[in-house]
Amino acid sequence: MELKLDMMQTTALAVVMYYFGGWIKRKWQLLYKFCIPDPVVGGIIFAIVNLILRQNGILKLNLDTTLQKPFMMLFFTSIGLTASIELVKKGGLQVIIFWLCASVLALLQDCIGVGLAKVLDVSPLLGLICGSVTMTGGHGTGGAFAPVFEKLGLKGAMTAAMAAATWGLVFGSLIGGPVGKRLIEKNNLKSQPEAYASAEEVLAAKEDTINYEELFKTLTLLLIAIGIGAVLEKFFTSVGITLPSYVNSMIIAAIILNVGESTGKWHVNQKCTETLGSIGLNIFLSMALIGLKLWELADLAGPMVVILTTQTIFMWLFATFITFNLCGKDYDAAVISAGHCGFGLGATPNGMANMRSVVERFGPAPRAFFVLPIVGAFLIDFVNAIIITTFTNIFH
Repeated sequence: MELKLDMMQTTALAVVMYYFGGWIKRKWQLLYKFCIPDPVVGGIIFAIVNLILRQNGILKLNLDTTLQKPFMMLFFTSIGLTASIELVKKGGLQVIIFWLCASVLALLQDCIGVGLAKVLDVSPLLGLICGSVTMTGGHGTGGAFAPVFEKLGLKGAMTAAMAAATWGLVFGSLIGGPVGKRLIEKNNLKSQPEAYASAEEVLAAKEDTINYEELFKTLTLLLIAIGIGAVLEKFFTSVGITLPSYVNSMIIAAIILNVGESTGKWHVNQKCTETLGSIGLNIFLSMALIGLKLWELADLAGPMVVILTTQTIFMWLFATFITFNLCGKDYDAAVISAGHCGFGLGATPNGMANMRSVVERFGPAPRAFFVLPIVGAFLIDFVNAIIITTFTNIFH
């Protein structure tokens, strides 16, 4: 039996699986502990059921994911609309240092991925997927680059990307706490919250309100950025540069935000931006995951495990010896190192969860809770996209 869903039915199914994933996560605390996103839980369960039905000749399901890209564009463009230069200035040198650490990690992750891919005699593009595409980038960046890699000839790129990103979420959460604990105890570090301005004070922003008018204004800015970004994409394509469309839109959105802030001519409502971005991310990820073709993963599984295991070990070493030392070798640096494990292998929420688990035991670390979200929320996405694009253009 074959069943074909149109784009609206596919979107409806994706949203249903998003809520189903949230329900499962509430029932199974292990998923909550590792900060596995609701779309990932629901989407992977659906993909497994779909695999079973297909392999047993019961049902062949065809999904129309036409709306997946628009929701992806909405999410990534919203990141650009939060990229405030003023916020980076408030973070000072520590934000720049950690941004540098995260950028170097992303570069080395791709070097490791591509290098091991060549040793294992698989496509370098698989190495990139198991590199900063999903390790530093997470499910969002993985879902954005996978279609590009599939067009370049890597079969099963989306499935590989989602599998690698899920690995990163789990292992980034597993190693973060132990890394922070070891650094604190080994160096006899103590919490010193009085030495820094409270994170709440530094992060305090204008009280934005969410209503129809503000949401529509924000959506208008996002659509303008996406539209102008599409023009840039055509230009880069014409000169032979492979650049995901969302990167252009992120850049335009960042320009819109910072011009408004510097001139005072307009204000970008950050609460509305976050709300619209979250909607885009959850629907985009849900659609990407229910569309996984797990049967395409068989030939890639072995090499992926080797590369991802290496990436996990490298993350532990990098956080322990590089992040900790460059970020000041103090208590907050140890907490940032724990967060970098979750952020560098999974996503910013995992990094925050790692840091929370450390400070609950050893005491507050305000600087860490200010620095990591700024880098994870928008700064690293720009650099990572450039790194991935450069490697893609070299090795495809």
